[in-house]
Amino acid sequence: MSAVSLLASPGRCLFDDPLRLRVRGLSPGQDVSLRTALTDEAGHLFTSVGLYRADGGGELDFSRSPALEGGSYTGVEPEGPLWSLKPETPFRRLLKKDVESPLQLRFSLHQAHHPPGALLAATSQERGFIGEGVTRVPVREGRVRGSLFLPPGPGPFPAIIDLYGTGGGLMEHRASLLANRGFLTMALAYFDYDDLPNNLAGLHLDYFREALEFLKSHPKVNKERIGAIGLSKGAELVLIMAAYLPGIRAAVSISSCSANSFAPLLCGKFTIPCLGFSTEKIKLTEAGEIDFSESMDDPLDPANCEALIPVERSSAAFLILSGSDDKNWPSATYAEQLVGRLREHQKDVESKCYPGAGHILEPPYFPLCKASHHKLLGMPLLWGGQTKAHAKAEEDAWKKIQTFFSKHLKGTNTVQSHL
Repeated sequence: MSAVSLLASPGRCLFDDPLRLRVRGLSPGQDVSLRTALTDEAGHLFTSVGLYRADGGGELDFSRSPALEGGSYTGVEPEGPLWSLKPETPFRRLLKKDVESPLQLRFSLHQAHHPPGALLAATSQERGFIGEGVTRVPVREGRVRGSLFLPPGPGPFPAIIDLYGTGGGLMEHRASLLANRGFLTMALAYFDYDDLPNNLAGLHLDYFREALEFLKSHPKVNKERIGAIGLSKGAELVLIMAAYLPGIRAAVSISSCSANSFAPLLCGKFTIPCLGFSTEKIKLTEAGEIDFSESMDDPLDPANCEALIPVERSSAAFLILSGSDDKNWPSATYAEQLVGRLREHQKDVESKCYPGAGHILEPPYFPLCKASHHKLLGMPLLWGGQTKAHAKAEEDAWKKIQTFFSKHLKGTNTVQSHL
């Protein structure tokens, strides 16, 4: 028998590129196990296992060969080894803070299924976030803190502001990936980063106004074509920016509440109060996770009307995304409220609720984070999601996001390849 080979192609790619694996040199019908491993920046290990049976020619093509029952994923799932990764440390979320260095996937092929036997072949693949010609520029302008990602070329480019949620800090992975698609992006921090406050108290709309004005004034930005994208609390802030700040042409909201949550937002002469929650309705799972899903007050209660986000004030186009298995809060219900409010005022809105998807909808192939340690709470928080359904939602949502921004910021309905 010839030597067994395991090939990952290409050897280096972007994180949101498809995964292509092939095996040659096996015996016809041979049972093998594919182990995938990734170590995050803090040294925590994530692993997955796929069980396979070679075809009559002793080969496996993972774009056609089905994974068998008993592993981390089943069926024909070329990216299954990646999106089914699970942390060996409980409540660990895969994050990439340093987007200028790639993550390394390690693949090893072993004899048999249970338990995996002798090593037959191994290979690796680097998956990065910044493509050729894209540059990262730290932002410390006035009060604004974040990072710019500039596509190659003179511009001017359509631009996108990117916001994450109550985990705080600066999250750059989504912004850097969008920059590979021809958008000048700004990952914007708003608390617990650099010299910003370490909590949500004292949030002010003027901070986001200053960030938007900074972006408009950048020589490589087409100031008539600016969008914003946010997840969770960041999605709320995107909706509020679109409602109160002129110049947001397209807004993507992922897993948002329909009202301002957790902290009042100062807006000069007025304040948007925050939606409350009931501590009595917070549950604790057997695994020790906080289940917050039924704790929020009802945004449609007349007592909370001033906390509702008046999205109808905006002239932006909207894309509202949510998951039916969101355990942080009922984002699918909130999405219906937002869409209803926008349609009532004849606004341009698209929406999608993904069955089985949880709260943290990331770019594709990020493994599901069902629960993770939350810095502000000091305990693990339940986010929800079913592994395969969530992975499919991330793939589809990423296509929708790019198509939406291309349509409204570039004037095209096509998604550009970054290859």
